Amino acid sequence: MTPPLHTSRSFTLAHPDDPGRVIRGRVDAPVDAGPHKRYPHVIIVHGFKGFMNWGFFPELGARLAAAGYAGVFFNTSGSGIGEDLENFTEVEAFERSTYSKDLEDLERVRAEVRAGAFTGVDPDRAAILGHSRGGGEALIHAAEAGDLACVVTWAAIPAASRFDAQTIARWREEGFLEIANARTGQVFRIRLDGLEDYEANVARFDILAAAGRIKAPTLLVHGTEDEAVEFEALDLLAT
Repeated sequence: MTPPLHTSRSFTLAHPDDPGRVIRGRVDAPVDAGPHKRYPHVIIVHGFKGFMNWGFFPELGARLAAAGYAGVFFNTSGSGIGEDLENFTEVEAFERSTYSKDLEDLERVRAEVRAGAFTGVDPDRAAILGHSRGGGEALIHAAEAGDLACVVTWAAIPAASRFDAQTIARWREEGFLEIANARTGQVFRIRLDGLEDYEANVARFDILAAAGRIKAPTLLVHGTEDEAVEFEALDLLAT
């Protein structure tokens, strides 16, 4: 029987002031990671309608471990994914998600790493990888934190506001914006929380400006035929 190439340990973080905001995550690390063998880590930030077990993320965890890194994956408290880690059962949390909440969740996970909560993870050697919306959030966090060894984005969005003026006006008038999930067939009603959060933090959520402030080595990856985020985003982020 082939021995496992890496270990995977789960964790759960409850918000101190809001028990309903739960972060569920896991750490994928080389099999020999432990108190006397610590590996540099990569924080992984999923995108909108994404989650830590979505798409390529499980394979990414295995490959990071094989390369000698610990991957710290987590579902944001507004991901909508419940305890089974696969299905959108926490619909209200998803419909009321915001960039501010996501960034706070990211910082809470990083605080756990810094505190030495994850065995075998070196808190002083940190990188971040964000996908899609998570890529934009990773760039914002990297600019604000200033303590990352490197930054990687995969199909990152270039702007936090992804809707035209007409759609935003309808969103404000109706109090929600319907968003379909092609994978599950569910239709979500995104509340005003996200819009109001963006409007209150326009400068902070300027992803292009944040990218320009990052001092750490940064790798931007984008597929030429990406159907969710326009390929031109790569040029915008790189300038």
